Amino acid sequence: MSIVACHLTPDRAPPEIAVANPGTMAYASGIASPSMEPFRFRAGSAPLLVSMPHVGTLVPPDLADRFTPSALALPDTDWHLEQLYDFLEPLGASLLVATHSRYVVDLNRPPDDANLYPGQDSTGLVPVDTFARDPVYRAGAAPTLDEITERTMRFWRPYHERLAWELTRLRETHGYALLWDAHSIASQVPRFFTGRLPDLNLGSGNGTACPKELAERLLAAASASGRSAVLDGRFKGGYITRRYGRPAEGIHAVQLELSQATYLDETPPWAFREDLAQALRPQLAQLIETMLAWGREHAADLR
Repeated sequence: MSIVACHLTPDRAPPEIAVANPGTMAYASGIASPSMEPFRFRAGSAPLLVSMPHVGTLVPPDLADRFTPSALALPDTDWHLEQLYDFLEPLGASLLVATHSRYVVDLNRPPDDANLYPGQDSTGLVPVDTFARDPVYRAGAAPTLDEITERTMRFWRPYHERLAWELTRLRETHGYALLWDAHSIASQVPRFFTGRLPDLNLGSGNGTACPKELAERLLAAASASGRSAVLDGRFKGGYITRRYGRPAEGIHAVQLELSQATYLDETPPWAFREDLAQALRPQLAQLIETMLAWGREHAADLR
């Protein structure tokens, strides 16, 4: 399997890109070298791109020195999603994976830092506190506006350039493109919702990011798995789903916010539970296959 690391030049298609040994690019919690690229990418043959913007665990050294101990533990990471979704390559999906922590810059927030859920609490483009409201930065070390702008250009923009470029490629190749934005979160986060989160939280931007038929078919498949499921509940889709889901333009996006209780231990160090994953993977694969099947059935109408 080959994984590509690449930084795009603004306003043009990507140049010829080198294929890196995936073993040298594997991410793990730690300090990033200045040259570490902001994403890893693998091209597939199907009209589907899977985006994982919150799995990164790398932090630049100068930034790590300013983080609090609680932030350095990276508690709000979408842990182990690439391992959980290890069935994607045989399905032909393209895969875009962030390398850096969401505390560096949150790739699923708009660049103007507008709140995606007006009237509700949310963390920002460059978070200053964790989901538990612990400070990310030591006293006096919060980022300046210029620094936020620099991080947006260095990390946020390349990820979105690649995402947009790949969706365009898929649409030009297949006549339409499908985007699955993969996320996970602790099953209980009082800051954002009361009680325990459903297992499978599908978001279609309240019906703006994909056709109602596709969203309802995915909800039916999720419910048929026997797990608790909801469509456009507390998590309706973040910036990526809402920005790139353009059904009228042939791009159809869905976010899945997965309860982490379904596949890992929810206490540090957030160990992956293969026993739980073995039961969950076929259900996730069924959701992906449902989306692909919907695309094939409607291909003539989507072009």
